Parts: sequence; C-alpha cells; structure tokens
Amino acid sequence: MKTIICDRPGSLSLIDRPEPRPGPGEALLRIRRVGVCGTDFHILGGRQPYLSYPRVMGHELGAEVVEAPAGSGLPPGMTAVVMPYLSCGTCRACRRGLTNCCRRISVLGVHQDGGMAEYLAVPAGNVIPAPNLSLDQAAMVEFLAIGAHGVRRAAITPEDRVLVVGAGPIGIAALIFARARGAEVTVMDLRQDRLDVARTELGAAATVIASTEAADRLAALTGGEFFDVVIDATGHAPSMTRGLSFVGHGGRYVLLSIVQDDLAFPDPEFHKRETTLLASRNALRSDFDEVMRQIEAGAVPTEALGTHRAPLADAPASMPVWSTPEAGVIKAILEV
Repeated sequence: MKTIICDRPGSLSLIDRPEPRPGPGEALLRIRRVGVCGTDFHILGGRQPYLSYPRVMGHELGAEVVEAPAGSGLPPGMTAVVMPYLSCGTCRACRRGLTNCCRRISVLGVHQDGGMAEYLAVPAGNVIPAPNLSLDQAAMVEFLAIGAHGVRRAAITPEDRVLVVGAGPIGIAALIFARARGAEVTVMDLRQDRLDVARTELGAAATVIASTEAADRLAALTGGEFFDVVIDATGHAPSMTRGLSFVGHGGRYVLLSIVQDDLAFPDPEFHKRETTLLASRNALRSDFDEVMRQIEAGAVPTEALGTHRAPLADAPASMPVWSTPEAGVIKAILEV
C-alpha cells in the first residue's frame, strides 16, 4: 500500500508497505481523507517533543470500514471517524475517565505510525461510526474536538468574554465551540487572511492583529478589563507567556498549544488576578460526539475550513508549501 513517511525532519517519502491485518479486537479501515495539522508540520520541522523518526504521520482521519469485529456496530463500507488516542485503560487517569491524558497514551501519527496510508488497523473502540458525515467532514472531527475540549475545560458560559490567540485550525475550532456556548469571542493572529475568515465565516465579534499595539487594542475593546477566558493556540512560547496579561481578574487561561520550552509568568500578575491556568490535551469521546452533532446540525462551516487538498502521493511536494504562511492554509486535506 502507498504510505507517506517522514524519515527525518524536513524529509517526506512515498513508500510501499504491506497492508496491515487487524488483530483481535481491531478494525481494518480504508483511509480516504487525512487532515494535515500543526502537529504534522511540527513533525516535518523537527519541533514535536513526543516523537521519534521515522514516522508515518496522520491522525485526522476520514475512513471507510473494511472489516470489524462482530458486534462492533461497524458494517463494511460505513464512513467512520478515528479517535487517534490509544489509551491503556488501566492507569489512574483512564480509570477516572480521563483517557485523553492516559499515562501510557499512544497517539496515531505521533507515538506510533498513523494514517497517511491506504489502510490502517486500529482498536475497534477507537472507530466512531459517522454515517451522516462526508469523508471531508469525518477528517475534520479530530481537530475540532481539540478545540471543543479546550472550551469545555474553560467552562465557558454566555456571560464570558473570550479571547482566542492563534487563528489556525485549533484556534478556529475553539472559536466555533466558544460561540456555540453563547460567548462573545475576539480572535488575535498575525495573519489578516485568517482573521478575515474568523470574522466573516465564523462570527468572531472582533479581530486583532498580533502586534506591539495589540494590548492597547484589546484594552480598548474591553474597557481595560480584558477577558474572562483566554485560549492560546499559537504554539509559540513568547505568545503563551504574553497571553497572561490579557486575562482579566478572576479569569481562566487555557493552553491548547504545546511547546518544548519552559514557560514563566510573573507571579504578582498571576496571583492578583487569581488566575486559573489550564492545560488542554487531546479530547474525549464526548468531545468527538459533540463535534459530530454540531456538524450534522449545520453549525460548523466545514466547507469554508477545507482550503487546500492534494492526492496522498503529492504530500512530499505539497506539505512543505502548505507549511508557509504565504500558502494561506486553514485546513489542508490529503485524498487517498
């Protein structure tokens, strides 16, 4: 089967591998769509802290069921979403239902080979039936669930004033699901094209270019009181540190992004706000279910999010181009 492998930072190759055979309790999937996300670009650039090379990337997957265990509810030919977080089920986090932060978690495309291939075998419990979604939509559920999980971590309400910093796919997902909870959302990013999408397609109340004047602009928008919730989706350590200054008194700061660096905050500023600091990792099955409900209800403009596409075989040529700001990518999809 055709497979894309990242041999080392900066190097992608199209190779042939044997088709997998499902083991006990596993389903065999024909991969049809692979969403390309920031994690994949970080892997390509050598900036992903949980990975060793070589690696087959791909964890945003829209698939068709080929075969599955009896009683799994996964008939052949059904469109399916893959939940790519393979948890152990036995550690304390898993026993408490927090499978997204399992101590021994293995994420497809990061800790183990993923779905940039024609076929993939995964535990049947990680395959979610999606008969009412298109293949493109199925491939978007995972990144949208990341944003939905961060919004849930923040316990956003209609009374909250929310700032999302970083308008890539994960930040856009946070915008969508914060608005779904009735919150007023401002978005900040370096790129005007992404801010335009956030305002015109996704209903952001205001947008701000990330610049030296941004703090003054955010202060003006909020009467100097800033935001009840700030969600960082930049993956940029200086931005993550700076974001604390945009959290209002009594506010919550959610870090959706991850960096290899240490982060440091001035304690007087952190303390006087009584800031709640929250990490948000991966997503839970309930987040996937919520995303699928919202897509089926027409609340997620998936057509506006899918901006670029190419055949799987073109990934080595396309992905380096898509990783540049000039490409204007929101969500790129590989067709298998």
